[in-house]
Amino acid sequence: MIASGYASLALSAFLAATLIPASSEVVLSGLLASGEFDRGLLLAVASTANTLGSVVNWLLGRFCLRWRDRRWFPVKREALDRASRWFGRWGVWSLLLAWVPIIGDPLTLAAGVLKVDFLRFLALVALAKTTRYAALLGLLDWVVG
Repeated sequence: MIASGYASLALSAFLAATLIPASSEVVLSGLLASGEFDRGLLLAVASTANTLGSVVNWLLGRFCLRWRDRRWFPVKREALDRASRWFGRWGVWSLLLAWVPIIGDPLTLAAGVLKVDFLRFLALVALAKTTRYAALLGLLDWVVG
């Protein structure tokens, strides 16, 4: 039961960071509320899986952009253009917003398109994702008590 809970969190966090519409907050909230899961491990699993999902976006941007005009490509031109403008204005620091719904996924894809150094990308995205989940867990602790 416990292992499947962490696996469910990992899957939902991974998918939530890719261009597939998903959410990990409900899974994280339920696991924390159950009282059966280690808070630190929940943070580590969610942050790691969510960061790895963003790596998929970076790889798509880096190596698969030639298919961007295909109907099945997961990011619309407008979203990619908006993310590129963010990069033009804020540079790699915009990756600290990788956790933000709607703009975060295209930002990580744009980072790949713009050939942002992978280690710099990984560090900024991991920091952003971990901070977000830590804040979410803190909020849940406060609400659930």
